[in-house]
Amino acid sequence: MERSEVRPRAGWMVMGKRARLSALEVCNILITILSLFPVASLQCKILKCNSDFWASTSNSAREEEFCTALRAYNGCVRRTARTCRGDLAYHSAQHGIEDLMSQHNCSKEGPTAPPRAHTSAPPPPSKPPAPDSQERSDGPEVCHYERSVPRHAPQHNYTHCGFFGDPHLRTFGDEFQTCRVEGAWPLIHNKFLSVQVTNSPVVPGSLATATSKLTIIFKNFQECVDQKMYKAETDELPAAFADGSKNGGDRHGANTLRVVERVPGQHVEIQARYIGTTIVVRQVGRYLTFAVRMPEEVVHSVEEGDDQDLYLCLHGCPANQLIDFRTFRARATETQGKARVRSGTAPHGFTYQAARARCKERLPVEDVYFQSCLFDLLSSGDINFTMAAYYAFEDVKMLHSNSKRYHLFEKDPFVGNAAPAGLHWLQLVLVHCLTVYLWTECCSAQL
Repeated sequence: MERSEVRPRAGWMVMGKRARLSALEVCNILITILSLFPVASLQCKILKCNSDFWASTSNSAREEEFCTALRAYNGCVRRTARTCRGDLAYHSAQHGIEDLMSQHNCSKEGPTAPPRAHTSAPPPPSKPPAPDSQERSDGPEVCHYERSVPRHAPQHNYTHCGFFGDPHLRTFGDEFQTCRVEGAWPLIHNKFLSVQVTNSPVVPGSLATATSKLTIIFKNFQECVDQKMYKAETDELPAAFADGSKNGGDRHGANTLRVVERVPGQHVEIQARYIGTTIVVRQVGRYLTFAVRMPEEVVHSVEEGDDQDLYLCLHGCPANQLIDFRTFRARATETQGKARVRSGTAPHGFTYQAARARCKERLPVEDVYFQSCLFDLLSSGDINFTMAAYYAFEDVKMLHSNSKRYHLFEKDPFVGNAAPAGLHWLQLVLVHCLTVYLWTECCSAQL
């Protein structure tokens, strides 16, 4: 009987005297829901934009009407930016709009609703519009990024991003993180290319995931390259783009984008010289690794209306996706202790000491790559992750522009500080006990 008196909407009212929530409490609940269930609460609506556009242009034969519909389509796509930024259909739509704008000579400024009065359509361009920048019709020069630097000007600064293992991320800013990031996530997105990875759980019940699919889209660029897509999956590391070609297409500088197979089925290198970029994709065991060398200018070439806040290589993983080495180690130590009592071995086949010895064989320096190897062996038991960490570091040596930054070290490393950490906690306990004792004595004296 009491339930019948409770109104479903009472919890959303901001005025009242009983257990009704305040406006601030409601906002806090909404923020919590959005952070815990981002996919359910922020669904991408890009397909609706696509269907509305094609429906509005199916019976339109006039250029002016088509351009109006195209501008409306562009506005719809931009409004989905925050919820669709990790969706390749969104990036493909963005790029397709640019192509259609150019092909039909449409201005980005103008009406976005059907025009009331008919006017004569602008004459179609006789040839593609000239590039906006200083890069004119000289195809070979335009398509070689290194040649674009004047003789006495400062050289380009190059950055590196790597993604490997369970997975571990090294950002363009040399931050190192271990993340959960299950499902599809964008690594890179700028004016020239987009990279998306799909991560799958390594072991049922574990937070650890690894990359099982990788998609790279190179957008068409002036006289240099056509749009190309490269797709790799577990046990399928192709030596060509999705259309079967190995270069940038039929344009004048097509050979400045090419796929080079270094080791069949294991190691592919994609060279995009027109943007000074090199990408390395490997399959190690059942999973993929990714590494890139890219000029800072290209990294920060933001599209209009895009703040790049969701791209892992630039800003790292969201806070709710991070995995703490120290927390994991404490749990792993406790779990292994119980397992050794029962069977003498760790749950996934590696004890802590055995994992250390295995990682030391390939990674003698106890930096973050050694730590990531240790983490992966203890969390999955998959010996192939040792080689994933090793090759990730080899890619750093090949792609990173600063040899002094090859090795990264955590302030509180995953291994090697068990005794100091225990001593630190003991000191805190002693200080706390001393404080309580002095406070008790002080109160007793006053009484």
